[in-house]
Formats: sequence, C-alpha cells, structure tokens
Amino acid sequence: MYLHIGEGKVLRDKNIVGIFDLDFATVSVNTRNFLNKAQREKRVIALGYSLPKSFIVTTDKTVYLSPLNVQAIK
Repeated sequence: MYLHIGEGKVLRDKNIVGIFDLDFATVSVNTRNFLNKAQREKRVIALGYSLPKSFIVTTDKTVYLSPLNVQAIK
C-alpha cells in the first residue's frame, strides 16, 4: 500500500520506519541530534514551503518533513 505524506509525495508503507510529530519528538536531544545529522548528510527532504508538522523516516534513512500532521497521514 502507498501512503500520501503531503505535496503529492507518496511512499510505500513497507519502506516507512516511523512517522513522528515534529513538536513532540524534537523535545528529545537524541531526536534533534538525529535530525541535525540527517540535515548535514543531505538526507532531509522538505515537502512544500509551509511549516512542517511531522517527519517520516524511511528504510534508506531519508527524512521527509511533511506539512501534514501525524493524524492526517495515518
């Protein structure tokens, strides 16, 4: 099955490791470090120009910043 994550982007559900709320997940230092490392390694893809509400991690370690909240993606 495919999952729409915003701005016309779809991912196969079996390639998704996790879907995280950006506000709650970034409270943790470990999550912020993970996102900073992914940004430095150019593995972060921002979908659209609006403020991201969630991020999706895939099996190939790509991080998608989505304008949709976690509930909308589910």
